[in-house]
Amino acid sequence: MNFKDYQVIIVGLLIAAGAVLSTTILAKSVVEFQKLQNQTIRVTGSASQNVTSDFATLSLRIATRTPDMKSGYAKLDNDVKAIKSFLTENGMDEKDIEVGTIDSYEYYRRNGAYSSNEIEGYNLSQFVKVSSKDIQKIKEVSTKTDVLINKNINVTSNNVEYFVSNLDDIKVKMVGEATKNAKARAESMVAGTDGKIGTMNSARMGVFQIVPVNSTDVSDYGINDTSSIEKKVISTVNVTFNVK
Repeated sequence: MNFKDYQVIIVGLLIAAGAVLSTTILAKSVVEFQKLQNQTIRVTGSASQNVTSDFATLSLRIATRTPDMKSGYAKLDNDVKAIKSFLTENGMDEKDIEVGTIDSYEYYRRNGAYSSNEIEGYNLSQFVKVSSKDIQKIKEVSTKTDVLINKNINVTSNNVEYFVSNLDDIKVKMVGEATKNAKARAESMVAGTDGKIGTMNSARMGVFQIVPVNSTDVSDYGINDTSSIEKKVISTVNVTFNVK
């Protein structure tokens, strides 16, 4: 083998080594590019808004215990008429009064410590609910139900419940603001790394917390407060962004 042959071999080896090195560098660059393309960041955004209830409901439960169904139904019918009169006399509109169905069940005669199979009578109950946008009037009526008790009506009243009629619209708005908040947080987190937030990869809406204004309560299943007039609606969104 002469000197020229050695030169050819050496040149071939150099070319081969260069090709391997170039392939390695290119492969590494591709991997790094793919890593960069696959980088994501997950953040939780939140938004809140104070709202005021714009209508309220008051539920009244009447009950009676009678030896036969006929007299029980008659008693409840008279009680409902008395409650309607009471509500309208205190400024409620009759069209806002809703009368529920009658629930009934038997009770049995007892033989000492044991119940027999003989029906002794019936327990009957019924709900009367009134709703109004005049929240203060509903509150006033709820404090006067003792008048019905004085009329021999077995009535119990639940606490007044307060609602927001356009709550669904507010929830949609809150989700949008929570998503904007999530993006702002993501941008703040990557700002020190010279990265930029790309497209949104995924998003999952959290539960809504509707609580009294000064409350800090939260629940995994969400809270829907109906006990307070002034409320706070809190929305959370878990969002994943691509980083570029």
